Amino acid sequence: MKRTWTIIGVADVARSYAWYQSLLGLPVTQPAHDYFGQILDTDGTVLLCLHQWGAHEHPSLTSPDRAQPGNGLLLFFRVDDFAAALPRARALVSALEDEPQVNPNTGTEEFTVRDPDGYYVMISALADDA
Repeated sequence: MKRTWTIIGVADVARSYAWYQSLLGLPVTQPAHDYFGQILDTDGTVLLCLHQWGAHEHPSLTSPDRAQPGNGLLLFFRVDDFAAALPRARALVSALEDEPQVNPNTGTEEFTVRDPDGYYVMISALADDA
């Protein structure tokens, strides 16, 4: 088995950590460090890593001033609780970027929000939940 660990630069790891846990309906926990945290599914699978801008010397995570956060990146989560994810998302943002709609390519419902750092986050229903 192979897994990818997507790591994004964020201004405040704890704030983004709580935001993603709320959006995805995950149990509330704290990040391991103030500069890095892993959003874990209930089975322990890493869904997303959050890295404080400028912590350590990773060239692509030095500063959001070097490029627009999210440029070339779309965070796409398939969820098994789409109907519950929508009100959680509405509670986190003032407006959705895209209202719920059926994606003609996948045949599943989806919507888009922006996280606290400006990343686009798409939430898509699993085929069973659409």
